[in-house]
Amino acid sequence: MKCPFCGDPNTQVTDSRENDDGDIVRRRRRCPRCDKRFTTYERIDLKMPHIVKRNGNRSEYERDKLLASMQLALRKRPVTTELLEAAVDRIEAKLLAVGETEIPSAQIGDLVMKELKKLDKVAYIRFASVYRNFADADDFSSLVREVQPQPRPRRRETDLPDKPEHDLFDD
Repeated sequence: MKCPFCGDPNTQVTDSRENDDGDIVRRRRRCPRCDKRFTTYERIDLKMPHIVKRNGNRSEYERDKLLASMQLALRKRPVTTELLEAAVDRIEAKLLAVGETEIPSAQIGDLVMKELKKLDKVAYIRFASVYRNFADADDFSSLVREVQPQPRPRRRETDLPDKPEHDLFDD
């Protein structure tokens, strides 16, 4: 690392520490030539894939945009910021795992829908209604039926066996 004061390329590391999350290393350095001290930070530089929109345009991935669209769907819903941030982290990890330089926006939308479905069913429906561009109320009602819990079938007396295979009180 070059000294920012005198430009000498031979600086010495005097102390290194990781932050609490372990994703940033802070290094204290000293220049032997001018004896000045300075701090550097080492971070992972991950390159997110570019987004290919439906119309073919390409744009850079922006975490804030993804977060804002999910926050809009979650507006006035009982989901904490920590849970939302964790969901965005999972989406980003999946985007990085694909290993592509470009990814269709539809694929990101599908990832968002999966995360919202786990977080909050109402937010999932809100997002899906805009994302899937519903044509009519039938599309909307089929989505609502999809997320509603299915009732368990009730047992009738005729479903019970005539005689138990064994009695718990038999010797």
